[in-house]
Amino acid sequence: MGAPGFFDEGELVGVLTTQPLDRTLDYKAPEGGCMSGAFVEVPLGPRKVLGVVWGAGQGDYDRSKIRSVIRVLDAVPMREEMQTFLTRVADYTLTPMPAMLRLATRSPGLGDPPAMRTVYRLGRGQPDRETDARRRVLAVLGDYCGLSFTLGELAEMAGVSTSVIKGLVKQGVVAEEASPRDLPYPRMDGDHGGKELAVDQALAAARLRARVAGRTYGTTLLKGVTGSGKTEVYLEAVAECLMQNRQALVLLPEIALTAEFLTRVEQRFGARPAEWHSGVTLTERRRVWRMVGEGGAQMVIGARSALYLPFRDLGLIVVDEEHDTSYKQEDGVVYSARDMAVLRASINAAQVILASATPSLESWANAEAGKYEKLELTSRFGAAELPQMAAIDMRNEALPGNRWISPSLQAEVTKRIDLKEQSLLFLNRRGYAPVTICRACGHQIGCDHCDARMVEHRFLKRLVCHQCGETKPMPTTCPHCEAEDRLAPVGPGVERLAEEVTALFPEARIAVLSSDLYGSARALKEQIVAITEGAADIIIGTQLVAKGHNFPLLTLVGVIDADLGLQGSDLRAAERTFQLMRQVAGRAGRTSDKGVALLQTYQPEHPVIRAILAGDEEGFWRAEAAERQAAGVPPYGRLAGIVLSSPNVQEVFDLGGEMARRDAPLRQIGAQVFGPAPAPIARIRGRHRVRLLVKAEKSAPLQAALQKWIAQFRLPANLRLQIDIDPQSFY
Repeated sequence: MGAPGFFDEGELVGVLTTQPLDRTLDYKAPEGGCMSGAFVEVPLGPRKVLGVVWGAGQGDYDRSKIRSVIRVLDAVPMREEMQTFLTRVADYTLTPMPAMLRLATRSPGLGDPPAMRTVYRLGRGQPDRETDARRRVLAVLGDYCGLSFTLGELAEMAGVSTSVIKGLVKQGVVAEEASPRDLPYPRMDGDHGGKELAVDQALAAARLRARVAGRTYGTTLLKGVTGSGKTEVYLEAVAECLMQNRQALVLLPEIALTAEFLTRVEQRFGARPAEWHSGVTLTERRRVWRMVGEGGAQMVIGARSALYLPFRDLGLIVVDEEHDTSYKQEDGVVYSARDMAVLRASINAAQVILASATPSLESWANAEAGKYEKLELTSRFGAAELPQMAAIDMRNEALPGNRWISPSLQAEVTKRIDLKEQSLLFLNRRGYAPVTICRACGHQIGCDHCDARMVEHRFLKRLVCHQCGETKPMPTTCPHCEAEDRLAPVGPGVERLAEEVTALFPEARIAVLSSDLYGSARALKEQIVAITEGAADIIIGTQLVAKGHNFPLLTLVGVIDADLGLQGSDLRAAERTFQLMRQVAGRAGRTSDKGVALLQTYQPEHPVIRAILAGDEEGFWRAEAAERQAAGVPPYGRLAGIVLSSPNVQEVFDLGGEMARRDAPLRQIGAQVFGPAPAPIARIRGRHRVRLLVKAEKSAPLQAALQKWIAQFRLPANLRLQIDIDPQSFY
């Protein structure tokens, strides 16, 4: 045996592959040996597959039949803390390890030699004659002495055609050579371009910098009203991380936010960071993956999957808009990026900053309990003021049944058009099935046994509660005020709203901001930039607009339906409505012009609406926390969602019923099983879906009990079972 963690040629190694197997496989170390954590190619049947040397082999198989590792890949070995992180995420989420490894190796061409590209730099020759164009090329190469450029980059910076550069290459004035594509990112300078901070910002920044400098684990909730400068504050923590020669990761909830954010980062640190999200090219993904592992990328801006990059020395993770539901991965490996960021930081002795104007109740409760430090920014940066907020009581508005914009809101939008200012009309489309509302009294039909709305299932012609499975026929009269023929499903889409806006404001320029209307992240970014520069009078937006955008000309926000979500079919309905309304309202008046936010509602007396209008955030959190605590649900209890799906509807109901009956392993830890009930979206891609919900006390060993429970059942070939620990949605 060689050095610790090194296996000599012929020694048995245990290799975890990306294939769906329930264990590591034994192989013989190749010629020259290999390290623990090495990325390898191994034979599996007739195929060659990717794997990682996870440690010593089991030795429980006939040694003469054990095959050798084919080759060790040219990649930095997986670090021990990364192996620990993947194992602990797998244990928490009940995910098979091969699926975790696939998540950690999402880089194309891992085993390929470094990719090459043609680059240009200053050569040694002299031009046969001087022209203005040639002088500009040589000036750029001289100004950036030692740096190489692609042909396009050099032509753009010099303002010349590529033929000018090619002519200089022929004379030896410019050198043309092949260079590895996977180059380190430009160095970022923590001392470059820092802004002058207000007093509360400077205090928060100093505290965060001290925590990063301590090189220990800790989580801080950075709470600040929209426009209070949270980004500038946590960039100071990033600066400290860079000065410590450690790496920083900033997670953003939407790709559409990255363009503006990258510009701010470049201004602050003098160079652009690495990017990791679905809008990045495969070549760039490979470069990011390799440079993060080698230490050639100091900072990564990414989506939730960036958590699984092979950081060499991760010192800081920022989760911006930490309350955002898009941090929960709902398919494949089901995990919360916010929670796993905290886990990864604890393993890496790194700091976590959870930034939000409206924190999740989980983070608020952890700060209250002293598990997280809490820093608050209470005033907007510069001359910006918080918007004035008011409700429009829709019960007093004369509104035809096919219209959604009240006369009061219409008048306010008209004022903004006359002033050449922008208005945002926001439509909350959370949830998947319509809500049934009485247009006479505002009543929403709820379950008799749960504090949840009942959802219309058109194919059943019934209302269904997705918490307990209770159903009832679709009524023709309101059960609250007994008005006939006034029940209606709520839910115009943004396109339908755009038609109404076009009819009401025929001269206005209208922009619809909804991620599903754009074919690419680039097109969406371009639309946002155009709106920022004043290319629209009225913006119609979905949840996308609530996430960190800064529209300087925007002075009016109109929330079309503030009620759509107040009594939703999951326990976080009130919390999400509160967060969303506060976030959307925060888009208004982010410069010196004071903004106005108007909420159209049939329930102006509802506690959530009143808390939003009063700005009583702490009061809302305390009331919501008390309700959750009394019910024993997160963050004061534990939940796990089980989704069964199959093309055969009888099969899923039969298995669901059997699982509910054979729940002894769960009862042993005091857990309860609810269901089975049809999922809110009862069929997806031809597969029928049934849900069960498991509820347990906070201290209960839930994962172990779930494993014992599920091990009792043999699943039919076409039936899938998905476990969601800490479910965020109940679709």
